[in-house]
Amino acid sequence: MSRYQHGKVRFRWCDACGTLVLGDLCGICGRPGREFEVSAPGDLRPCFGKGVDTVANLFLRHFGNSGPLRTRNVFLNKVAGEDRTDEVVLDGQVIAVIRFELVRNDFSLELKAEGAALMARAARKGVIRARRPQGHLKGKKLDGADVMEVQGEFRAGDPVVVIMGNNVAAGEARVDSGAVKEAEKAIHLRDVCKADIPFPLVPADWNDFVKANQKHLRQLESSAVSDLRSFANNSKLPMTLSFSGGKDSLACYGLAKKALRRFDLLFVDTGLEFPETVDYVHGFARQKGERLKVAKAGNAFWENVGTFGPPAKDFRWCCKVCKLGPLTTLIEDNYRHGTVTIEGNRALESFARSDIGFVERNPFVPNQTVLNPIRHWIASEVWGYIWLEELEYNPLYEQDLERIGCYLCASCLGSEWKATGEMHPDLHAEWEASLQEWAKQVGVPPEFVRYGFWRWKSLPPKMRLVAEELNMKVPQMRSDSMELRISKGASPCVAGGFSMEGVLSVPRKRDFSQVAEFLKTVGKVKFSPEFEVAMVKTRNGTLKMFGGGHTSAIAPTMEEAQALFRAGVEAFLRGQLCTECRICERNCQFKAITAGGQIRVDEHRCRQCGRCAEGCVVAHYYDKLVKAGAGKPAYAGVK
Repeated sequence: MSRYQHGKVRFRWCDACGTLVLGDLCGICGRPGREFEVSAPGDLRPCFGKGVDTVANLFLRHFGNSGPLRTRNVFLNKVAGEDRTDEVVLDGQVIAVIRFELVRNDFSLELKAEGAALMARAARKGVIRARRPQGHLKGKKLDGADVMEVQGEFRAGDPVVVIMGNNVAAGEARVDSGAVKEAEKAIHLRDVCKADIPFPLVPADWNDFVKANQKHLRQLESSAVSDLRSFANNSKLPMTLSFSGGKDSLACYGLAKKALRRFDLLFVDTGLEFPETVDYVHGFARQKGERLKVAKAGNAFWENVGTFGPPAKDFRWCCKVCKLGPLTTLIEDNYRHGTVTIEGNRALESFARSDIGFVERNPFVPNQTVLNPIRHWIASEVWGYIWLEELEYNPLYEQDLERIGCYLCASCLGSEWKATGEMHPDLHAEWEASLQEWAKQVGVPPEFVRYGFWRWKSLPPKMRLVAEELNMKVPQMRSDSMELRISKGASPCVAGGFSMEGVLSVPRKRDFSQVAEFLKTVGKVKFSPEFEVAMVKTRNGTLKMFGGGHTSAIAPTMEEAQALFRAGVEAFLRGQLCTECRICERNCQFKAITAGGQIRVDEHRCRQCGRCAEGCVVAHYYDKLVKAGAGKPAYAGVK
């Protein structure tokens, strides 16, 4: 599957062997298996390690028994929710949905009808026997007068199993167990099915999963190896593998070993990695005898967080500063003519990656061609291949972490952040303290940090619902220190042509002369340091910029005015917020830019081609600021 989609996705389950079948036939018994459905996009992954504890303990808490979950192959399927939300698949049935609730800082269990049918046979509490009410059952509110027996204690809001003759329902208690028989609308019947759903419950482990899918996994391997080998044979550039310490890059390592004669491992140490990941990457390279090249970001994150504010899902400046910058330097220092890098990018990881091809280029990293051999694999195929090849994986996956990355990443889930606090309380406390200090500076309540609102600049609907639940007033747009207000969009100018005006507000890290220096990449500059004003002449227009951020552009056409305005704002961003990653210097084929410390642009060499801005890690914030502002201040506080 290669694209995000809505609806359902079909898989097969072998009832005889107790495991998921990814190919046409089970590799153990030769049967095709029984079809079942999960929610799209269907990136099924095995549930193991503490992940089993997470799921099993929820069943144990509510129903007094979790036995079936600890001796069977269980899979999880990520679906939409306020935080981590997974469908739980057992015996080819979606038996439940687990959700991490940000307000409670804990997991909850939403039982499905198939899960109710399973627990009706195994539960020791949380079970209600009732008379079948008249009419349609799903969604019905069951009165206490219809309840015949209550087995075990439960609280209002808990999931319960409701047995009604030949029917069984996944219900939600509206009152505590002691008050059920006296209450009206005591139980909400969420989902209903027949009680005789078959659950073979054949014991199986992950070796069985691998055996059942060995042929399918080898076919995937053969296709990926062929693609890698074909590209490598037609390229003169050295081959490298991006080795992050995650499962996807590990699977790519297995493929690369079969496809290539020689390649280096590339690891970007962002300075924010889990200690386990750093140890794992270095230990893996030593054990396998591989050449490991490490790009170190050092203290880059902490040096820039005061300028940019905490990173956000929709404002991930940290990736550019802590990953792309160091990686660019690493490639420049070690592969003068460039490199072809194998990466473990998968289409189902995110919407942004849903259209990736086998060959991609990153404008931020010059001289790097990226190959994506597992772009169409699902997570179960990745894990199956890792186990098939007996590759040692990062021990953090045993801690119920879905993704392995920077420990404070804005893209990490609340559930993962809680796990980080348990594993590394020192790292957790350091970032929490930094966030609380930021919250004080920008004038948002401590709860803004506690419940994870800081992870977005523009709050999505799901987080606004969380705020309503908490009865909190929070800004729809996160407070940050950068703001772009477009006071006049591209429109006809009285002097002729079209004009566009706006004001950019950013922290002043450098003298305005650095802005003037970057403006040389736009056109011919006249600059007054006394009045902090720069005028830029291009072939088709005129740009004025002031130290306070006011920008105006005039050009013959609307499109040219917009382009000139953008180029001016990007130059301002680059001048004030330069991270000294030197990507612009390496991107310039005319050797017109000298970076590091003071930026210098040789106006005699510069051709104003714009390539330096295309690769700049801060120039691309223009789009974010335009989207955030939309003609209004990015943040005006809570009224």
